[in-house]
Amino acid sequence: MSDNGQEATIETRAVHLRGPEDLSVDSLTLKAPGAGDLVVDVTHSGISTGTEKLFWSGQMPPFPGMGYPLVPGYEAAGEVVEAAPGTGYKPGDHVFVPGADCYEGAFGLFGGASARLVTKASRVCRIDAGFGAEGALLALAATARHAMAGLDKAVPDLIVGHGVLGRLLARLTIAAGAPAPTVWETQAGRSSGAQGYSVIHPDTDTRRDYRAIYDASGDPAILNTLIGRLAKGGEVVLAGFYPQALSFAFPMAFMKEARLRVAAEWVHDDLTATRALVESGVLSLSGLITHQASANAAPQAYRTAFSDPDCLKMILNWKDAA
Repeated sequence: MSDNGQEATIETRAVHLRGPEDLSVDSLTLKAPGAGDLVVDVTHSGISTGTEKLFWSGQMPPFPGMGYPLVPGYEAAGEVVEAAPGTGYKPGDHVFVPGADCYEGAFGLFGGASARLVTKASRVCRIDAGFGAEGALLALAATARHAMAGLDKAVPDLIVGHGVLGRLLARLTIAAGAPAPTVWETQAGRSSGAQGYSVIHPDTDTRRDYRAIYDASGDPAILNTLIGRLAKGGEVVLAGFYPQALSFAFPMAFMKEARLRVAAEWVHDDLTATRALVESGVLSLSGLITHQASANAAPQAYRTAFSDPDCLKMILNWKDAA
């Protein structure tokens, strides 16, 4: 509170997407924190090459809360600097924040690409300070975990795409004690980095009896190919995000008695379960971050993340974004 009894205004530096490909780092005003809220200083945030690329390019289909201008980002790690009573948090705690809707004059979709943010304590997940930049990867790891965990879900024996999500799916499969999956990748530069599993070009794979194929490529034209590789009664899991309508030829799916499953967004329990896997050493997040940049260089960092095939994951460093 200020001396005159009014709530002090909180300013922050944030990625500001005013429209397609119109991105800068600007000063924005934060909504005042209230009951149950935390104020978090972000140290690192990740750039999503799925949903964020669609917002940046203007290709995102109608989406709840969509609108420009917006602050993107749902992968943020930082330190609590203010905590409302009863939240169970205190200044100095390190947390993962899956975005925040806390900006005056800008949509918080998803709102994590900011030097400081305000969020409900119920949304965050406590993490170890030693995670460093890898703390921002927790949402992707939880996405992979959500796709695989639960009743009647088979672990993948084929994963399509060796990006960060594909690698996490493969690592979680091995961590579950299941046989090592096969991973398809068409870009030679992304074929390296496997940890206990094989990465091959799909043209070299003759197998057509996969029980569970997880697509992490986001390719809307791939369904017919994947259905043709299933065993009878097998399942294709759509683990990516697809802006276009999906379709497939019915006869092959009919003969295979194929099943399709959409892997939805993670829930909070996935975050806490995934954090435990990382902290116990069962799941490694190492080797997934290939690029880092100062948040002040965000416009170029976003272009690199979306256009450089060698960029698996771009992380923005907010500690010097004054």
